[in-house]
Amino acid sequence: MATRGIPQLQKLYIRYCEIGGSSNAIREYLTRPPKTSHLIDFANQNPHVKIIVKPRNGHHPYIQGEYITGQSKQVCVKNTTQKRIKEVMNMLRDTSGRKIVRLGGNAVRGDVLSVQGVWTPMLDIKDEKFEMKVVE
Repeated sequence: MATRGIPQLQKLYIRYCEIGGSSNAIREYLTRPPKTSHLIDFANQNPHVKIIVKPRNGHHPYIQGEYITGQSKQVCVKNTTQKRIKEVMNMLRDTSGRKIVRLGGNAVRGDVLSVQGVWTPMLDIKDEKFEMKVVE
């Protein structure tokens, strides 16, 4: 995602285990022949993103995005598919990295009901005539 034309994702860390079964999909994602590699396609489409791939043996795989704001998001990709890995990388690229903040706060609620009351169709009084006396 770009804010004012500036892409927010700076770095993308891909961490996986070289021997663990939970890293099978990510190892296949990384080691496909170069002509069909999803990672190379992603890197060519996003030259502003620095991609860092490091093995981390004995741990489950994850993908972490680091943003211009200093924030980072980490998504676990253990026992997943290559399609999900591609979706996670695109999601990290398309988000701004900011924390989700609830806007607007709480709804305003009063303890006293409206003085005017509730409107109903039976209150249509446009044809009624009223008398008013002004006291000075």
